[in-house]
Amino acid sequence: MMRIETPWGPWEAAPLGEVVALMRGLAVPWWVSGGYAIELAVGHPYRDHGDVDIALLRRDQLAVRRLLDGWDVHAAVVAGTLLPWTPEEVLAEQAHDIWVREHPDGPWRFQLMLDEADGEEWIYRRDPRIRRPLAGLTIEEDGFHRLAPEVQLLYKATDTRPKDEADFEAVLPLLSNGQRRWLDEALEIEHPAHPWRERLRHPG
Repeated sequence: MMRIETPWGPWEAAPLGEVVALMRGLAVPWWVSGGYAIELAVGHPYRDHGDVDIALLRRDQLAVRRLLDGWDVHAAVVAGTLLPWTPEEVLAEQAHDIWVREHPDGPWRFQLMLDEADGEEWIYRRDPRIRRPLAGLTIEEDGFHRLAPEVQLLYKATDTRPKDEADFEAVLPLLSNGQRRWLDEALEIEHPAHPWRERLRHPG
């Protein structure tokens, strides 16, 4: 894994398999997200990854905090800062990005992302007009869940970077008509002029 320097200390992401093994101890729903969610959909590695992202619902946050008892866990409660997340502390609503490492002197190892939901419906935190049933949000693979690629691409569509473009190009041929249509309709709501929309409608 690559080492990345940040203002809050270095990132040296744990192997995905190690993070998945740790998260198997969590009794609430969780799923692999970020670039690995796309790579798992593609079925083979095609680029390097600087981090590992795991997502779960905000309502289940205390379950994951208890799982990480003994780890050094910080949350981005205010933009540009990381604050320690203490056991049994319920994070503020604006906090959705959590950094995790074994101890304060070590590198950051993976990220947790908190997603929103209303009952059995997932809510896109950047635009609550975009929703879908939780039952169709993830795909089970090898005994764990990964975020559906069209949903992950929606997150990546904001301020696209070269790696996001690479992920889009890699997974686009594998998306079903329904997946392409869902993403196009979601982009129409949040990013109506996004260049991916033409490719989604005419993937040829």
